Amino acid sequence: MAALTLLSGGLDSTVATALFAAKHGEVALGLFVDYGQRASAREEHAALAVGHALGFEVLVTEISLLGQLSNAALIDRDAELPHPELDQLDVTAAETAAAVWVPNRNGVLVNLAAAVAEARGLDKLIVGFNAEEAASFPDNSARFLANLDACLEDSTMGRVSLACPTLHLDKAAILRAGREVGAPIDKTWSCYDGGAEPCGRCESCVRRARAEAGA
Repeated sequence: MAALTLLSGGLDSTVATALFAAKHGEVALGLFVDYGQRASAREEHAALAVGHALGFEVLVTEISLLGQLSNAALIDRDAELPHPELDQLDVTAAETAAAVWVPNRNGVLVNLAAAVAEARGLDKLIVGFNAEEAASFPDNSARFLANLDACLEDSTMGRVSLACPTLHLDKAAILRAGREVGAPIDKTWSCYDGGAEPCGRCESCVRRARAEAGA
């Protein structure tokens, strides 16, 4: 079993990759996609560092059109990112998710990664979906994963299927699991913004802080 991992440079995809490697062995290749997100440079640097730490090459590509389809705060550097309070994080999750939603992003990225995996003869595609974000992002859910897997059965002639070791975990559990297998968590970038340091205020930073406190 040989795998390609779809890396965002963040916590979830990094830990999913490390968990897969610890249980199944070879992760042969990573893929990072710049779709115009405001933190793309920091995320790419993180993804490359994660690949280096775990011992595989990371391909980098871009889909500029995907970013051009949206004026979401995740893309538009002039838009204000949501800054939820820690104690309101779950209450405001649907609102903050809408502010950063990029149309069909995960569907596009997974299908692109599946094409690379099939072309390279790799039979598993690792993704970092998780239970915490699935509550407000349906394209992180178990249903979405199952539907994509069924689609790939046809679109890759059954040659590629999905693996998601983090699917039923929240962020704190992901951190704990990652530490147990020695995932290069220190290499990751979670902030939606692309500054010199994480902003500490966006939804992703607040989720990371809550996870750190709970782990």
